[in-house]
Amino acid sequence: MMLLRVTHRTQYDYLPAVENAQHLAYLSPRQTANQHVVSHQLLIDPQPSHQSSACDVFGNTRQFFALQSAHLRLTVTALSEVVTRNGQTAESTLAWEAVRETFSYSSAKQFSSAAEFVFASPYVPHHADFADYARPSFRTGIPLIEASRDLMQRIHHDFVYESQSTEVNTPVRDALHARRGVCQDFAHILVACLRAMEVPARYVSGYLLTHPAPGKPRLVGSDASHAWASVFLPDLAAGNTESGWYDLDPTNNRDGWGTPGEDYVVLAVGRDFGDVSPLRGVIHGGASHILTVGVTVDPVGEKSEGESEAPISYQTQQSQQ
Repeated sequence: MMLLRVTHRTQYDYLPAVENAQHLAYLSPRQTANQHVVSHQLLIDPQPSHQSSACDVFGNTRQFFALQSAHLRLTVTALSEVVTRNGQTAESTLAWEAVRETFSYSSAKQFSSAAEFVFASPYVPHHADFADYARPSFRTGIPLIEASRDLMQRIHHDFVYESQSTEVNTPVRDALHARRGVCQDFAHILVACLRAMEVPARYVSGYLLTHPAPGKPRLVGSDASHAWASVFLPDLAAGNTESGWYDLDPTNNRDGWGTPGEDYVVLAVGRDFGDVSPLRGVIHGGASHILTVGVTVDPVGEKSEGESEAPISYQTQQSQQ
């Protein structure tokens, strides 16, 4: 097990000032079988006039805050300490066709909450291109877990990780055809391919350990929020839908039951990025803004080197994050 400290700092600099704003944050790590949240704080400057939190339909903690005074800068810092442990190697023999049949529609079938992850979503549309790419991994009779791992490995080898090669709203089909992108694109592609084969797949947002242990390789995407996917295996659910999800990280070619490893922190799950965007909102004013994000994940007890070595910074001309 590991005790990890996560610092996620988001800063918006506005011009002209924002008069008032309402924001929604998904910055509180999940409580899971492989992850225990020891502490969490959300520090907001300027001080919001209203702040609350609630659980959303997917079991994530959703935090809302409102700002009613004019401000040129907004800084949101999420501080969390989380105990993590490695995911288990799953033993699943259920063929992918059997899972597809389980989630094909019939009024006589018992409802499973995993069924909502079979359908298209705003960032992950259905298209034949995804089925064409996925099909070589889905041989007749192969267990779904083996087909999913093979698909993950193919994405890892076929695609090039390239920072800033895509944007948040880049269509997932564009990333599929370009064979390049970032972790969000690879997660969306994997989810789209699995759904194209009519099996449930969901999007996972989180973090990776920023500074690996001595002798361990530095993982791609560890200086920012990370993203991966998970596929639903009904034979592992054992009556508990949440335990049936098997995680797959195509960016780093790692997988595991519940988490790809103890150096991962799960933040939120949803149909796609749109359900779990770390911070979004509606603002009045601020015709242009510069966004800077810094993420650091360190083992507790080791000296932190501060926030991300290379914070993400870019400028947009819009009034909604």
